[in-house]
Amino acid sequence: MSKLEKIIKVARGIEKADLVIKNGNIINILSEEIHKGDIAISDGIIAGITEGYEGKKEIDIKGAYVSPAFIDGHVHLESSMLLPHEFAKAVVPCGTTTVIIDPHEISNVLGLHGISYMHETVKNLPLNVYTMLPSCVPATPYETSGFDLNSYDLALLIDSPWVLGIAEMMNYSGLLNLDKNVLAKLDLAKSKGKRIDGHAPFLSGKDLCAYAASGVKSDHECTTPAEAIEKIRLGMYIMIREGTAAKDLDALIPVLKEKNTRKCMFVTDDRHPKDLKVHINDMVRRTVEAGVDVIKAIQIGSLNTAEYFGLKNQGAIAPGYRADMLILPNLKTFMPDTVIKDGKIVAENRDLLKSFIKFEKPSVRSSINVRWIEEKDFEIQGLSKFVNTIEIIPRQLVTKSSVCEAKFENGLLNSNTETDTLKIIVMERHRATGNVGKGFVKGFNLKSGAIASTVAHDSHNMIIIGTNDFDMYTAAVEIVKMQGGKVVVNEGKVVAKLPLPIAGLISDKDFDYVIKHCEELNNAVKKLGCTLDDAFMTMSFLSLPVIPELKITDKGLFSTKKCDFVKINP
Repeated sequence: MSKLEKIIKVARGIEKADLVIKNGNIINILSEEIHKGDIAISDGIIAGITEGYEGKKEIDIKGAYVSPAFIDGHVHLESSMLLPHEFAKAVVPCGTTTVIIDPHEISNVLGLHGISYMHETVKNLPLNVYTMLPSCVPATPYETSGFDLNSYDLALLIDSPWVLGIAEMMNYSGLLNLDKNVLAKLDLAKSKGKRIDGHAPFLSGKDLCAYAASGVKSDHECTTPAEAIEKIRLGMYIMIREGTAAKDLDALIPVLKEKNTRKCMFVTDDRHPKDLKVHINDMVRRTVEAGVDVIKAIQIGSLNTAEYFGLKNQGAIAPGYRADMLILPNLKTFMPDTVIKDGKIVAENRDLLKSFIKFEKPSVRSSINVRWIEEKDFEIQGLSKFVNTIEIIPRQLVTKSSVCEAKFENGLLNSNTETDTLKIIVMERHRATGNVGKGFVKGFNLKSGAIASTVAHDSHNMIIIGTNDFDMYTAAVEIVKMQGGKVVVNEGKVVAKLPLPIAGLISDKDFDYVIKHCEELNNAVKKLGCTLDDAFMTMSFLSLPVIPELKITDKGLFSTKKCDFVKINP
């Protein structure tokens, strides 16, 4: 008997189902109601959702709720610093069974090999992992990345069934100015009928119309209701982001209360391990607590995303749909008791079943390639104590451009802890060019020591912030010794570190190891005086020159207003 014949017989009640979930309150986001019924599953597909089914295995959930499993519409998996099987151990028990990844981070370091590496590592997981091909490697010409991926490179993978399209088009300036390389990538996706995701903070008016008309159909950078509503008006989908550094859910709740929620999705974008203990389910919970209808909230976390990406027969509970479901004890916590993936129970009571944890790690080459580092590399020459400074805005990726007061003596500029004006250095680490970008940053409040990391969006060069040159030098050397990672140094000694030997972005250790060392890093930074929630996450975005207003790359201080580099002294 074929699978088709079997599912028809199961749906009619002639054959027993593989699994029947009995006596459930089904959250039907297609009819936008909650109704009672049994759910019959055959070969991982839902055969029927009415009462009276019999199965080889039956689970009586006694009136508990059954929801479609959740989908994360945009995530840089590398930002978790975990290998995919460890990521799955964290998010699947929370109810996320599908993610759409943008391997942009590892591609900037390893190119096409990075994309292939991520695809190899997600095989055989109880998690659907689809890929959007990175559109901007490098993100801009104002930094040095490990690779430059053009449309010809992407064409090698675009037809793969696990590729859904082209990821966030950050280079909206290039798009608007008809950059041929940018347009070639857009044409590639459109010729294949695949999605193009956007990344366009503050873009508005006619320029936004041009952006949408080019084929870009989503954005995850909205921080205000007005920005989100304007994009919805133009036919774009809004990816509501709740990451570790960028948290936009609360600000965009008014949109979900007042406008067309079917044009909205939930995404995490960049999350550290400690924030993976809850996932899309927590965004649903908070949305419902804020007054949004529960059916709408679950649609945003499931069906909307599936429909946007063309994931047929996913994101809802209905005959013919993939049996990815959650058994919820109530509609308050949205933490599932049981997670069902392709008709199989894969997680119970917040733990992934051991039978789904098997994993073999592919090999990957070293990615730290720097010229010899000396303490004098951290010296900054100047003309006065007043310096152009990157001023951070807590919990936002955007920054301000300010003029602050550094220490100035004998023609050299140094960190000033009294004014919280600290040195920030970006060292190129892919091609040993010797490029060193130098500047100042305000908002970290370090009173001593230095911090450094190879997680520095988007080109992921080495980034260092410190109160004195020797600690900054010591931190950089330790990063090289670890072959990538994060480190805290004080008075010439390493006080905390996390090696990230896979592309300088990902640990080869388990979830608990990474959590433990992240906590040690954060505690060490706080002891140096930092008051930020996550200093390393905040620091990692200071080198991203596509987000306003002032950033730093290995080539220097970059102003998005001027679209050019600026001098340290104003």
